[in-house]
Amino acid sequence: MFAWTGWVPVWPEISPLISAMSVRKKATPKKARAKAKATPSRRKEAPKSAKKKPAAKPKGAAKKKPSKPAPAAKKKADSARKDAEREKALKAKEKEREKKEREKEKAKKDAEREKAKKDAEREKAKKDAEREKAKKDAEREKAKKDAEREKALKAKEKEKEREQKAKEAERARKEAEREKALKAKAAEREKKEREKEKAREQKEREKEKARKEAEQKAARAAAQAAKEAERERLRREKEEERLQKIAERDAARDEAKRLKDEEKKAKDAEREAYRKAKEAERERIRAEREAARRALEGKVARASKRAQRGDGIGRGVTTRQYRPDTIPNQSGTTRRHEENQRLLGVRLPAEIAQDPPRPAAPAPQAPALPPQPPPPPALSVEERWALINERLNGMDDQFQREYRESFEMSWVYHDSALEGVVYTFQELKTAIDPNMSVVADSGLQPVCDEIRRHRQAIEYVRELSEKKRVPINVDTIKKIYCILHPEEGDVKTVKYRKDIPQHRLYFHEYAAPDKIAYKARQVIDWLNGPEPKKLKSPIRIAARVHYDLLRVFPFPQDSGKVSRLLMNVLLMRAGHPPAIIHSTERQRYYEALKGQLPIIVSMVSESIMNALLSIEKKIEDHDATKSRSSSPPKEGEEKPEKPEKPASAIVAAATARDDDSDLYLDSEMEDSDSDSDSDSDGDSSDDE
Repeated sequence: MFAWTGWVPVWPEISPLISAMSVRKKATPKKARAKAKATPSRRKEAPKSAKKKPAAKPKGAAKKKPSKPAPAAKKKADSARKDAEREKALKAKEKEREKKEREKEKAKKDAEREKAKKDAEREKAKKDAEREKAKKDAEREKAKKDAEREKALKAKEKEKEREQKAKEAERARKEAEREKALKAKAAEREKKEREKEKAREQKEREKEKARKEAEQKAARAAAQAAKEAERERLRREKEEERLQKIAERDAARDEAKRLKDEEKKAKDAEREAYRKAKEAERERIRAEREAARRALEGKVARASKRAQRGDGIGRGVTTRQYRPDTIPNQSGTTRRHEENQRLLGVRLPAEIAQDPPRPAAPAPQAPALPPQPPPPPALSVEERWALINERLNGMDDQFQREYRESFEMSWVYHDSALEGVVYTFQELKTAIDPNMSVVADSGLQPVCDEIRRHRQAIEYVRELSEKKRVPINVDTIKKIYCILHPEEGDVKTVKYRKDIPQHRLYFHEYAAPDKIAYKARQVIDWLNGPEPKKLKSPIRIAARVHYDLLRVFPFPQDSGKVSRLLMNVLLMRAGHPPAIIHSTERQRYYEALKGQLPIIVSMVSESIMNALLSIEKKIEDHDATKSRSSSPPKEGEEKPEKPEKPASAIVAAATARDDDSDLYLDSEMEDSDSDSDSDSDGDSSDDE
């Protein structure tokens, strides 16, 4: 019941409700608030229901018409009532939600409990199955062991039976052996008795035989004694005859030896006279050249002096001017180096024949030359070279060693000089000396290595020339190059030239780099083809291969060395000596490579012939020196001159033009020449 009490402030009564609602609102969980926000329609239903169903008025108050409250107070009361109802609805919803959550939680726990129970039952069933399986496995294993035990027992019984049978068989065998042994003993006894009987009979037969042999021996001894007496008589007669023949043969041999010695002495005298005449001729030529050189220097000096006076140059200034007619022709010669041993230049007979006649210079009177014997029949190059090798093999070891060393040094020197590399005697001697493996001067080590590699290539050429069945192909060319330049690798990895060098010694046309392999194969194909067999001239074949390969110029370095070494392989296989082109022929050699194959053939032929002449002369000189030193002088004859000291440098035997051309001189001869040069220089300075 409501009664009008007048205007009473309602705010103090509502403020506690509002504060309580705000507190409850704060205490409400977030989920509940979110759920309440999600369902706003239910919140609005409560005020409507409150409006539809107002509270029942008391019966006594229905008759009274209270005065209407103020609109503001009524509005506040309605809002407070709505808030209270809303709060109540929220609490009811919260309780319902909590109840549902509890039920849900309980259902979840029941489900988990049920699941755990099922898992336990499943685990128990699994364990029971495993236990049952283990039990069955144990029973199966037990049955298996029982079967094995039964099997083992059966096997043991069988083994016992087998052993029993074996023992019985062994017993039976022993019985049989015993029986056999008894029979064998009886047979042996019978055999011995028979042998004794046979031995007795054999002794009787031997006695009878010995008696007969003694009788025969006595008869034979008597016959033998008679034969020996007759044989001794015949032997004495033959010995006397043999001694008589030996005495006659010794007398004939002594007579032949005496005649041979006389003939040899006559030949030695002729050879000595020829040598002295040759030395006199050589001294005359040397004196003429020295005089010509001094005259030329004096002429040049006088021309220079006249030029100085004409140009007004003072006496203290030296200026030489050469006219073309005063400069001698030096084609085909090499530059003389001070560090090298000087070469003794002797011209060819053809050059001497072309000189104009000159007045004979005063020379010492040479003894009259005896008449020359008729020349022997001409031999081929192969026969001469075979004869020279036979004579060399008969020489003493020292001469062979010196000859081989000089030959190899000459080969290396001239072959390298054609490539523009000139070695000194010290470098060559140091490199070729077998006792000097390590060079004391470190500056000589690279040069010595180059010389040793060149020598190895020469040895390979000699081995290849002896193996005539080994074919010559492109790999042979590469192998020679790899020996000269081991840093290039082996036959499979070596590279051909990749460009055309700008600065070079050879000025003929080279093959293009992309055509080197084809042209090198073309040279080898020609060599192995039918055309060389038609030529029938080893010199022409070897010179042609050398010429063609050098015009290909396959490698960036030492292509000339490789070509000449390959040429010498072909020559030595054909029984010719190696052709070593002389260093003084360098310019002519370069010119011939520009397209003049006949000149190359001629140069190779000349080198071979000069080599044969020089080697033959050296062997003859050695034989003459040896014979003079071995035979004592007779009474009234002069004592033979002491042989000259052998040159301590290269004997260019295989490449000399004449007997003494291009021989390296020893230190004494070099000193004498240098003294003469200094004297001539002094004379020319005096002329100035």
